[in-house]
Amino acid sequence: MDFHYKDIVPWGRSFDEYLDMFNLSEDDLARDIVGVGDGPASFNTRMHQRGTPIVSVDPVYRYSEAELRQRIQDTYEDVIAQARQNEDKFVWTKFSSVDELAEIRMKAMDEFCRDFESGKQQGRYIDASLPNLPFPDHHFDLVLSAHLLFFYSANRDLAFHLDAVQELLRIGTEVRIFPIVDVNSNSSPFLSPVIDVLEKDGITCSVERVPYHFQKTGNEMLVATNT
Repeated sequence: MDFHYKDIVPWGRSFDEYLDMFNLSEDDLARDIVGVGDGPASFNTRMHQRGTPIVSVDPVYRYSEAELRQRIQDTYEDVIAQARQNEDKFVWTKFSSVDELAEIRMKAMDEFCRDFESGKQQGRYIDASLPNLPFPDHHFDLVLSAHLLFFYSANRDLAFHLDAVQELLRIGTEVRIFPIVDVNSNSSPFLSPVIDVLEKDGITCSVERVPYHFQKTGNEMLVATNT
């Protein structure tokens, strides 16, 4: 059975997952970072607790905490039911079961929700969406984007992917995108065309293995760097 989502769902990952998904070192964490499409992840929350500047961007940040909690609850049953139906698509080492996965993800999203209103007032959570972001050129050292580009290949076309990645490179020096497979662990048909266009524009691209391995084929990220 396959995963089927009508559109992008609000579903957040934990701080530890971010470290592994993007192979982030302590030096990386000290850079000027923006997370694009972070949704209700706890990465921003934990970075703020560490005293590290961080900005997250997502169109769901237009909502209130109460509305976000409701959207998460509305999504929860469908996401978890589809995970149970597709257990064979995952490597069950980081998480021992769907129940543990649900528990960890809900804890991460609760951390986000408790931090959201104050973080929004502080300018850490910004309501914006690709392919148009409200930042000057080269504003960040490191741009992270998880479970959006390539992941939702069935929901967003090649033109969107090209515009989005070029926008990420406009605002940052280095871009890391994870994963490079879609929701069903299939290779995204847009990866090679995107890399071809970027390399013709003088962007250095590489596909790199990361410590995070949950989807069976999803343990690589795309790294694109302005040279």
